[in-house]
Amino acid sequence: MPSLLKRKTEKGQMPLVPAWHPNFRNFDRLPDTKAVRTSFFVNGVAVVIAISLLLVFAYQEYALFVLNRQITEWQARIDGNQKASALAVVEYKKFQAEEKKIAELEAFVSTPKPLSVLLLDLSRTLPPRIALLNVIYRLDGVNLRGVVRGAGDRASGEVASYVQKLKKEPAFSTVFDTISQSALGRDSQGDRLSFELFMKYKGAAAPAKK
Repeated sequence: MPSLLKRKTEKGQMPLVPAWHPNFRNFDRLPDTKAVRTSFFVNGVAVVIAISLLLVFAYQEYALFVLNRQITEWQARIDGNQKASALAVVEYKKFQAEEKKIAELEAFVSTPKPLSVLLLDLSRTLPPRIALLNVIYRLDGVNLRGVVRGAGDRASGEVASYVQKLKKEPAFSTVFDTISQSALGRDSQGDRLSFELFMKYKGAAAPAKK
């Protein structure tokens, strides 16, 4: 009995030897399975890249289409509003012209020295050889344009004397801060000179330099 058990144990410990069989495979004619897997993955990556590029191109084309459509709509709005815009510009220019007239009228009404009083004072102090042609009211003062008979130093001297006379007159010195000659030149008629005087109101800002 013990001997039988011992035999079974020895038989179980014997190494297993694979059964021998002939190998009929022709390795030269068998397909290269590794090459098939590599080409498959390469083709798959190429297809993914191609699809990605196609999607990017399609998105860019769609974005360009949307942008062109928006530009067309905006241009249509601009063309539709162009006539109204041009009309508004014309009306605004008219408004500016009317506003300027109103400002000049307000300045004339609120002037420190009314025109009627100024003309009376000018006529009272006007020398015999000098004639005034224009009296122009401005926001900062009054312009006087006129001519003096004669030529050369004599005529220019009479204009300078007239300026000094106006400065000494209380009717002008109480209203105007400065009275100065702003222009002097030969008139179209050779026997006289044209001149221009500027009388600046007291407290008015100096005229801007051009």
